[in-house]
Amino acid sequence: MSLSHRIGRMTGRDPNERHRASTPLELLFDLTFVVAFSQISSQAAHYLELGDLAPALAGFGMGVFAATWAWINYSWLASAYDNDDIFFRIATLVEMNGVLVLALGIPQVFSSIAAGAHVDNGILVSGYVIMRVAAVALWIRAAKHDPARRSTCLAYATNIAVAQLGWIALIFLDLPFATTAVLIAVLVLIELAGPLIAERKYGRTPWHPHHIAERYGLLVIITLGEIVLGTILAISAVVQVQGWTLEAALVALGGSTLVFALWWVYFTLPSGVLLARHRERGFAWGYSHIVLFASLIGVGAGLHVAAQVISHEAHVDATFALLCVAVPVLVFELMIFALYGLLSREFNMLHLVLLIAGALILVASVAAVAIGASIGVALLIAAASPVAIVVGYETVGYRYQAALLDREGD
Repeated sequence: MSLSHRIGRMTGRDPNERHRASTPLELLFDLTFVVAFSQISSQAAHYLELGDLAPALAGFGMGVFAATWAWINYSWLASAYDNDDIFFRIATLVEMNGVLVLALGIPQVFSSIAAGAHVDNGILVSGYVIMRVAAVALWIRAAKHDPARRSTCLAYATNIAVAQLGWIALIFLDLPFATTAVLIAVLVLIELAGPLIAERKYGRTPWHPHHIAERYGLLVIITLGEIVLGTILAISAVVQVQGWTLEAALVALGGSTLVFALWWVYFTLPSGVLLARHRERGFAWGYSHIVLFASLIGVGAGLHVAAQVISHEAHVDATFALLCVAVPVLVFELMIFALYGLLSREFNMLHLVLLIAGALILVASVAAVAIGASIGVALLIAAASPVAIVVGYETVGYRYQAALLDREGD
């Protein structure tokens, strides 16, 4: 390995490289998404606690897609072509600045949707475009240095460039919200189609399956930080209103157990092993994580709402706050089993049983607060949902997974 970072060639990494791990630069890049996710979570929580579902969900969807899709594209590009030279490092710096600009634009998106006027997406789109322009430069460079995959790299660059022209046009077009929403949907489809067309029509890039699985896992951990923050806000609200009471302890235990159990559930997935054996399943697995990341950000937003309810500053009740937590937890659990199915191409009755059990526990948590239980008690019940899945995996499920991996190894 070279000790300098002079200009090198982006000829493609070895997809079977041993002990491939995330670089310090990738970890630094991930850190900037803490700001974006925090902005999305807090803004969604603000409109949820006002009872304004439409702006909360619309702004949440736009923010989550912009942040996570740009991250996904960069991460797969880096897995295939990161040569750690000064060009790649500076391009990553540009991407990081794009994340920060994007984060600054999130409040305006939410507020303009709430006002029912033209969607004020100028700053958010500017940040997104900054990130994507850096990616275009890297793909063009890879096309120059990797003749065998030139067509693939240029297809990536062309798709991204075309999509950015559309996003930039949206900044200046003063259109009704419904029309803007349709155009956004079209541009999202163009963005999602780009990698599929590039890799399936022109050939695959040399991404590393275990590296990609680790990258996604690290962003899951980053995203879980929103739940930790939401827990702290809820505890602070209890202490401010009631002092250091049993309720504060219940909120702390419920929130910390929830985040720990969600982490445990995610890392039961044998993603790296199965991606290495079935690279063609990477698209469905990778794209599905957009919903999974959204669910975790949503749990954090729900806990923000719970904190506002506890401090008597919200316009909604405790039952609504628990729904704001329980629904994204359920979506997360659905996505975990969906991801396992996408990778294994197998149906497991145990998974259905665990999913139903988890859903019933979440229903119980909402019902409990509806009949008078405190938010702390309800959070503890909600945390039991992913805990039940963990228990199911550690007692029985791991055996099914071991058998699957043995069959895959044949």
